[in-house]
Amino acid sequence: MNGAAAILKALEMQGVDTIFGHPGGTIMPTYDALYDSPIRHILVRHEQAGVHAATAYARASGRVGVCMATSGPGALNLVTGLQDALMDSTPVVALTGNVPQHLIGTDAFQEADVVGITQPVTKHNFQVRNVNDIPRIIAEAFYIASTGRPGPVLIDFPKDVQQAEFTGSFDVQIDLPGYKPTYKGHPRQIERALEALQKAERPVLMVGGGALNAAPEIVALAEKTGMPVIPTLMGLGVFPGTHPQCLGMPGMHGSVAANRAIHHADTILAIGLRFDDRVTGKVSRFAPHAHTVIHVDIDPAEIGKLVKTTIPVVGDAKWVAAELVKGAKKLHLSKWWAQLEDWKTKYPFAWKPKPHLQSQEVIQAFWEATKGKAVVTAGVGQHQMFTAQFYKFDAPRSWINSGGLGTMGVGLPFAIGAALARPGELVIDFDGDGSFQMTLQELATLKKHNLNVKIVILNNGFLGMVRQWQDLFHAKRYSEVYLADSNPDFAKLAEAYGIRGITLTDKAKLHETVKEVLAHPGPVLLEARVYHEEGVFPMIPSGGAAEDMIIENPRETVAGD
Repeated sequence: MNGAAAILKALEMQGVDTIFGHPGGTIMPTYDALYDSPIRHILVRHEQAGVHAATAYARASGRVGVCMATSGPGALNLVTGLQDALMDSTPVVALTGNVPQHLIGTDAFQEADVVGITQPVTKHNFQVRNVNDIPRIIAEAFYIASTGRPGPVLIDFPKDVQQAEFTGSFDVQIDLPGYKPTYKGHPRQIERALEALQKAERPVLMVGGGALNAAPEIVALAEKTGMPVIPTLMGLGVFPGTHPQCLGMPGMHGSVAANRAIHHADTILAIGLRFDDRVTGKVSRFAPHAHTVIHVDIDPAEIGKLVKTTIPVVGDAKWVAAELVKGAKKLHLSKWWAQLEDWKTKYPFAWKPKPHLQSQEVIQAFWEATKGKAVVTAGVGQHQMFTAQFYKFDAPRSWINSGGLGTMGVGLPFAIGAALARPGELVIDFDGDGSFQMTLQELATLKKHNLNVKIVILNNGFLGMVRQWQDLFHAKRYSEVYLADSNPDFAKLAEAYGIRGITLTDKAKLHETVKEVLAHPGPVLLEARVYHEEGVFPMIPSGGAAEDMIIENPRETVAGD
């Protein structure tokens, strides 16, 4: 057995059944061994799509996603996706080939310092110098990626290591003395948290993507205490979006109820979120009345990093939430809920109906038709925010998007990864005409595997989010955001790949078209030509706070839906 075969056997021992990748010279020995391996390989058309698909596979399944690339440009095409996975705490293991060891540092063909370049965008990385280290390093990589705060790990394999004879053992023990994540929160800190909640008059429970595995415990805690729940963009689905205690997401494009609740709260219990700038706005003005902030996170570096924390609890969200449930009591919040219900009733997510087709109504039509039973992905832009607002997520791991990095182009490869992780389930990619064109070549991957993915392109002919900012803050100076004069016919483009393509322009045909899309077996691309100057509201301007929230488009009067 050579090193390449050892790599694949070690991956099998980690339970890997799917790899997303693209072959090339220095990773070719491993691809040769893959020919005889039971592991399924998904040939993507660009390496960035491979790491994105692996990311979605991980988020949709709860397992580690795996991708593979050759040296130099192949490996460097992973960088954006690795940073995306890092910022959104996703367990991914990336395998890269490299030139033979004697050529490292000589500027050989397709050589790059992959380890050096990827060090800032991974949780950890390795370069294998001894073939017999392969099983240990792979085991350590998977352990690091999936434990503590999850994140991406890269393993770089020089070509000669892949070709060398393997004489080692697969019976390896993981011993990482400097890496000991804390799972059990300190009992006294949990007691303090419960004591603070019992005294609270206006508490809120905020949950983020770090609480994905704690959904049952979060629901139990919320229902036992009666607290309002605010899931972040990455936390949508952790707490059911249709639950009466759900206030919707907070932040820049969050609900009025959620943002005002945080602003007026006296106590915040935050579980598995990092208080990023899109949630807090100007930190000095965030939650000014909250005398108590309880922050639960497995990563101690996040606690107190941005928002001053009164009661820190370092630990796993599921474990800590379960302990909180045990000691929690019903809170007396009738006065608080009267105010919250008033905000919810007066300021729902809404839009002003127009004669033209609108993104919001397309998304809502799909939510109604699916009853929320789908895995949903999105690119980055207005369509992403509209989806977060109008598609209500009731289950964890049903919403996959790029939160921290805001990576355009992720929608389609995310959908591919999710579909392969959840076979038999419906996957919908809500995408924009700008975002979609960054990775549209993956239509070939979608077709090859005949995945049940429905792509819904909300085509407004603009880079919509940038246009909205230029509209509001740059006197409508639309600089380099107009796409309509050079966009393709997306339905015909899909058909060129052998995928059913449908174009929708008439809003009267919306619901029948949605039914047609959902009824078609296999992949479908729907191009919905929507109103070209829609804005995402509410909106807190960058650097602002809840008091600065623009509730409705200043150029329109928004009517309730």
